[in-house]
Amino acid sequence: MVEMRTDTPGTRLRDALSVTTASARLQAALTAGTRPDESYIEVLVERCGVEPDFFVRDMLTWALTRHDPALTVAAVLPQLRSASAQARSQALHTLSKIGDPATGAAITVDLLHDENVEVARAAWRTAAGLVPAGHEAELAEELVSELGRGDRETQRSLSRALAVLGAAAETVVEDAASSQDQAVSAHAVATLAIMADPDEGFDAAIAEAKRVVALRGAPTVKEQ
Repeated sequence: MVEMRTDTPGTRLRDALSVTTASARLQAALTAGTRPDESYIEVLVERCGVEPDFFVRDMLTWALTRHDPALTVAAVLPQLRSASAQARSQALHTLSKIGDPATGAAITVDLLHDENVEVARAAWRTAAGLVPAGHEAELAEELVSELGRGDRETQRSLSRALAVLGAAAETVVEDAASSQDQAVSAHAVATLAIMADPDEGFDAAIAEAKRVVALRGAPTVKEQ
């Protein structure tokens, strides 16, 4: 006996998001957001975890934000515990776009220190935007332990997250600026510069910070 497949809006969307052409998948995600349907939510969340194209992933997230926030959040939150780094990262990205403060508590310490840098970056950004009132300093303590990690883009992401926390992060970042670890110290000094002037370019800030830290450790030349 051949099992008959139920043809529903959700199954049609799943099929459309499984085609090989990225432009066709992009159009399918756009359509799902333009004409929302509750049956799309699970399909969109599922696809976020495996979609290889950045632009399609971004459209999938946009489509999810067009659906009922409560239903979408309920479908997205379990993805934070997924074994797939992409699923965790995309779930965090989606939560940041929905912007429900109640979801801030779901961003765990493990996510903030995730071994996958894309997940960690998404967690920093999302946590800084959704941190519950009164917990900013606590979050800053966790974030500051990541100073010095990764490449330019990773460090810039962390600096921006700390800058969002504002005054609550100043003390711990200032303390980190005195670290014996030059990478941590330079990153902290650059972060303080960005916190003081959000228009400060990160490249200029980190270059100046590295110069300052290097000079700090240079031997003093005594006058004859």
